[in-house]
Amino acid sequence: MKILVVYYSMYGHIYELAKAAAEAAKSVKGAEVQLKRVPETLSAEVLGKMGALEAQKAQAAVPVCTPEDLPAADAILFGTPTRFGNMCGQMRQFLDSTGGLWAKGALVGKVGSVFAGSATQHGGQESTILSFHTTLLHHGMVVAGLPYTFQGQMGVAEITGCSPYGASTIAGGQGERMPSKNELDGVRYQARYAARLAEKLAGFKIG
Repeated sequence: MKILVVYYSMYGHIYELAKAAAEAAKSVKGAEVQLKRVPETLSAEVLGKMGALEAQKAQAAVPVCTPEDLPAADAILFGTPTRFGNMCGQMRQFLDSTGGLWAKGALVGKVGSVFAGSATQHGGQESTILSFHTTLLHHGMVVAGLPYTFQGQMGVAEITGCSPYGASTIAGGQGERMPSKNELDGVRYQARYAARLAEKLAGFKIG
């Protein structure tokens, strides 16, 4: 059973969630897990002006994903920051390059799951994940969210991300807040859930 965690992270918040997801997926018996990032579309000059070079350097050792990597996985967890209530441009461009996979039905029956992050509590985390699901459904994937059996999304004692659509984090207006314990626990739960679904669906073929 092969699990792929594919993400984009400009300032490191989604990277932290992605690492936690990958580690949690490894705890599922029989799971082989890979962590990869989608290609950057911005120049070093632009990233420098945005104050993102330090975070980018910290991720330099993570392999870059290609569309050809996706069919080998039984479950794929995608991580993206929110941009105006939707996924970031880097992730969108990557997904737009998977048309060849769609034409062959290469991802049909595979588990797809999404986690996200936004600057503010109401910055579009849920709409980002839900709109991402549309692409997964066009590929024929089986969508896995974050079940309410993860009790961390039930409390009101703290400001936190996570919803039944998927785990998420709140970065703060200046990116000052890294994922909390509860948010990391959420994405770990989601990763294990997706891996176990993939285990149940192993060998699934349509037609």
